[in-house]
Parts: sequence; structure tokens; C-alpha cells
Amino acid sequence: MRLANRQPPFRPSGWCRGPHAQTIWGSILRPAPRVLLRRERWETPDGDFVDVDWTPGPPMAPILIVLPGLEGSSQSKPVMGLLAAAYRKGWRGLGVNFRSCSGEPNRLRRSYHGGETSDLRWIISRLIQENPRRPLLCAGISLGGNILLKYLGEEGEALPEQVRGAAAISAPFDLKASALYLGKGFSRVYMRRLVRSLKGKALAKLERYPGLADRRKLLSVRTLKEFDDLVTGPVHGFRDAQAYWAASSSAQFLSEIRRPVLLINARDDPFLPEQALPEKEVSDNHFITAEFPKKGGHVGFLSGRWPGRPIPWAEIQAIRFLEESLGSSQGG
Repeated sequence: MRLANRQPPFRPSGWCRGPHAQTIWGSILRPAPRVLLRRERWETPDGDFVDVDWTPGPPMAPILIVLPGLEGSSQSKPVMGLLAAAYRKGWRGLGVNFRSCSGEPNRLRRSYHGGETSDLRWIISRLIQENPRRPLLCAGISLGGNILLKYLGEEGEALPEQVRGAAAISAPFDLKASALYLGKGFSRVYMRRLVRSLKGKALAKLERYPGLADRRKLLSVRTLKEFDDLVTGPVHGFRDAQAYWAASSSAQFLSEIRRPVLLINARDDPFLPEQALPEKEVSDNHFITAEFPKKGGHVGFLSGRWPGRPIPWAEIQAIRFLEESLGSSQGG
């Protein structure tokens, strides 16, 4: 069932109107939300580990699982914003750090990628085993949104009943379109930052796994396509970047989603062209609600009068939707 949207449409702050201002304020300059986190290290079945960060809360409270974006972590400001909002609702928050993103290199040759859903599936299974009566909610930021949506589509009707609803903010539904778009104009600034982080981790991992990639080629990588061709694809079992993007893009999985899901993406997102928004997939699936405002940048969506206290519209929208999906499932 498609849940109603009861929040006013997004209107950007007068001091933060353009897509790049929204993007930079949202991820870098925005004041950090305050929330107390307690870290746990979970040993994975394949001999690696995933670090997760908990907010405090009652044992039986709903849990909001939050997935960060590419090279992000539970300390990313949008993730912290959602965790803080969950805490204020009386829920527990669980910030997931993808393998290699918690401040410590992971153990295995592989790490994470935009279509890697096995860790999320395992995390949800573990939470259900610990307490099968506790409801679960999910939210994904940017690449974390793509991973979340792909997981929900893969599971379809088989999704555990404990998962009541989900929200994805600025998800790159088409990874190829996103990677190529990031190579244009000012968006190259964001791409260079991401590639620099990815290359640094890959170069460090070469000391433990010399066959991971050709060092000289890795040093010359300048774009996401080059990195995905050389590292992401081959390390995770794909022929090249094209094969990785084709298998991992979430747009093709949206038709199979069978839980209330909210999508929030701006049409001026510098990480994804407007034509890559899955408008037909949304209209064809009554479980999906979409907010595609004209402005907002990438994980920006900041409104309010003053830079020191911006209003995080997308996070407020997501929490309201998740609360409604929780109530709807409990009532039904």
C-alpha cells in the first residue's frame, strides 16, 4: 500500500539554494547532530567483521537500521541525523559501517560495493534471531539507499515480517548513470574526493593482498569507472565496471518491493541525472512513495532561515514516513 505524504513540499533555504550549496552544507558544513553511540563489533560468518553503532533505547523499541553512502560511516552527518531523530522517537538506532568504513581496514580481500546486500541480510537476520518480536525499520543514504532498495527487491514477498518500512535518500538508482554524471562539471569535485578515499584503501590493502590490483594502474586511476574496472568489479566477481553497474543498480529491483518505501531524490542532484529517476517504476508499484523535488542537491534538502540551525527536511520526511509505516503495519 502506498502511504500518504502529509508533509509540505521541500523549499530550500534562501542562503542555500543551489545544488552544490545544498550538497556541501548537507554533508560537510552542517552542524553535527548530537547522539550518543555505543560501538559493537560483529564477527561475520566469512571471518571478517562489521562494526555497528547503537543509540540507547528500550529493549523492545523498534530499531532503525541506517546505511551510509559511498565511503561514509555511522559518523556521517545525515546518518547521525537519522539516528538522533530515531532516539527522539524512543526507537533504537543502529548505524551500520560497511566493511573498511569504520576507521579500521577489514580483514578480507573483498570489502563492500553498491550492490552488496549479503551483510544487510545477515544483520537483519541476526537482529530477528535476538528478538523476533521487535519491529525493524531501514533507511539508506546515497549508495546505502541503493543497497537497501536492492535488498528489499531481492527479498520481495519473502522479506521478514519484522521489517515494516524503509526510506532511501538520494539513492543512485542507476550506478552507470551516476558514475558518468559525476565525471561532468563541478560534480568532478565530489568524484575526486571519493576516488581518493577508495584508492587510499586499495593501496593499503595491496600490502596484504598483492594480487588485488596492478599498483601502477591503481596509482593512475582518476575516475569511478576506472576504479570500478580495476578494483570493485574484479574483486567482487564482476567482469568490469559495466557488469558491476548492471547487476547492482537498484532500479531494476523496485518492481519486486512489497513493503512501504519512501524515495527522496532531488531533480538537481549532482550525483544523478534527472532522467535516471525511476518514475515509471514508482508509478507501477503501489508500495513505493516518491518525493522528487526540483531542488535539494545530493543528501542536502536543508531549509530554514539560518545556516547554524538548518532544518533537515529529508530526514524529517523519512522519520514521519517510517513512523506511519510502523503504525500501519501494527494496525493491520
